[in-house]
Amino acid sequence: MQADPLSTTLSALADPTRRAILARLARGAATVNEIAEPFDMSLPSISRHLKVLANAGLISRGREAQWRPCRLEAAPLKKVDDWLDRYRRFWEGSFDRMEDYLAEIKAEQEKETDQ
Repeated sequence: MQADPLSTTLSALADPTRRAILARLARGAATVNEIAEPFDMSLPSISRHLKVLANAGLISRGREAQWRPCRLEAAPLKKVDDWLDRYRRFWEGSFDRMEDYLAEIKAEQEKETDQ
């Protein structure tokens, strides 16, 4: 059974190495060697991470002469952000209600102090 696109994206983002690769690509396109430079792992290991990111649609690989630069593809991240937005609104609403409740308590305490 094939996973839905959101699950595939979240699974790809679950690994810290892949998130670091995306952070690097957010600064601009890079070759596999440039991507691998800060990591203490083999090029085949980096290539496996890149394959996961490509399968999730998070990166694309171009061709410029003998180089195949990788580029960040933001569309899957936008879908994650859209999904998270529902929960963000829930938490913001919860915090707003808590703020109102705390204001009521403070007003009652001030009222009791004035009496």
